[in-house]
Amino acid sequence: MRKEEFMPTYIFETSWEVCNKVGGIYTVLSTQAKTLQEKFLDHIFYVGPDLWIGKDNADFLEDEQLLLEWRHQAERDGISVRIGRWNVPGLPIVVLVNFTPLYEIKNQIYGEMWNDFRVDSIKAYGDYDEACMFSLAAGKFVESIYSHFIDKSAKVVYQAHEWMSGCGLLYVKKHCPKVGTIFTTHATSIGRSITTNNKPLYDYFNGYNGDQMAEELHMEAKHSIEKQAALNADCLTTVSHATDLECRQFFGRSSDVLLLNGFEEAFVPKGAQFTRKRKEARKVMVQVANQLMGTSLSPETTTILSTSGRNDFSCKGYDVLINAFARMQQTNLQQDVIAVIAVPCWKKGPREDLKTRLLLPAADAKALPEPYLTHDLYNKDEDRIVATLRAYQIRSGRNEHFHVMFVPSYLDGKDEIFNLTYYDWLAGNDFCLYPSYYEPWGYTCLESVAFGIPCLTTNLTGFGQWVNDLVGHPAQLEDGVAVVTRSDSSYEQTAVDIADTICQFLRLTSAERKTVGRNARKIARKALWKDFINNYYKAFAIALKNAAN
Repeated sequence: MRKEEFMPTYIFETSWEVCNKVGGIYTVLSTQAKTLQEKFLDHIFYVGPDLWIGKDNADFLEDEQLLLEWRHQAERDGISVRIGRWNVPGLPIVVLVNFTPLYEIKNQIYGEMWNDFRVDSIKAYGDYDEACMFSLAAGKFVESIYSHFIDKSAKVVYQAHEWMSGCGLLYVKKHCPKVGTIFTTHATSIGRSITTNNKPLYDYFNGYNGDQMAEELHMEAKHSIEKQAALNADCLTTVSHATDLECRQFFGRSSDVLLLNGFEEAFVPKGAQFTRKRKEARKVMVQVANQLMGTSLSPETTTILSTSGRNDFSCKGYDVLINAFARMQQTNLQQDVIAVIAVPCWKKGPREDLKTRLLLPAADAKALPEPYLTHDLYNKDEDRIVATLRAYQIRSGRNEHFHVMFVPSYLDGKDEIFNLTYYDWLAGNDFCLYPSYYEPWGYTCLESVAFGIPCLTTNLTGFGQWVNDLVGHPAQLEDGVAVVTRSDSSYEQTAVDIADTICQFLRLTSAERKTVGRNARKIARKALWKDFINNYYKAFAIALKNAAN
């Protein structure tokens, strides 16, 4: 059997995060797009929610003439769409669906899902309705195009990411059975919910029952649709060995293929451009720190550490990281350090006192009140990061060498304090810290090393597990990635190990730091999409074979 026999003619890839930057799946899709677009030129279509009707979306370049017949047919079939290009490398075709009209018939939709697949939506709440209506609209769009424009001899794949796309996958499975369906879970709803509810995931993993835990954690609806999408898809995929174990334990089905998350070198500035961006980012970060904390730090001599990611306090390890920062403040350092926590929270806006200071020339000023916080929060007294910084009595000021700065804002270039995009800001860092407790992959780690910035992660992350396998031993700082050991009972020891690794990094000479940075880049080059994309081709083949049977 030739490989080409089961290579798709058309691919429809759907996710809530298409043209919608809310999490790691956005990075997966936006970085893989160039590689898939080169292979399947304008035969791969990303389908996402239209959340910007009447608003600007820099990700979406609308083209009213592109696939005009498709758009008209979709509208005749009751689905309103806008079609254009995703403004990322590769410029793939993107379809944004308006799903709001489906709310009127949501009970009918849920009834059909129960009758057809035993999806239980009775106890749905939160974002369940929104996700399902979007997903169904995406599935209906693909049904419309498949029925009217695609030759039935063509090989078509429909890939749905996460439970939020499960409803559409099941709809396609029923109405277009010859379409190869792929369900990709990036983190199971039960695994994530166990950890966010502060239950030990790993010590009792083999004793957990997915359906039982869904009931206990009030996750019945999300788990139901996720499980049925996993069981009914022609191909089940996930992103790491860790989540494959979750699939087996919570769904009763192992994944068919691991779709490791790659990166695209086009996102990384090169040569003089990188040097310029790094210099500018460091200047901005140190300037903000000085005006906030009343310090006189220098961009040339200050080491900048950071963590970043979704606001998931325990899963991302922000708790243990702040513990490690408190330990660092007790260390007799001989150099200045800024440790940045860049985590979007319930932001009210930029601090006006800081914003005003940044418009003035640098001055020998006193620290502002709460000299660790760059933006105002609506719920400052309840925010867990703020509360933990206060609990550990993290200090900032001219008499300290180890400074902590909390940036509770998306770095989109418009936050009014830094005004840098995330990648431009990332270039200014020296060492990145991601000590996650629950992390199916860990894109922030991969982004860091792709920029030549060494990082720390844990053996509980998919990325950390992959790095350990790659280097053939528990990875150390000199490898470019330090993988520390975490378990359900190792909280204090993990904090000690993080602090020790920071101290190890601070002891490196300038030449040694450059060597570690080069090793980080070497690891990143093993995780490019040009290599990892072959796993997608395997998934396409499995889905098409199973759909044909």
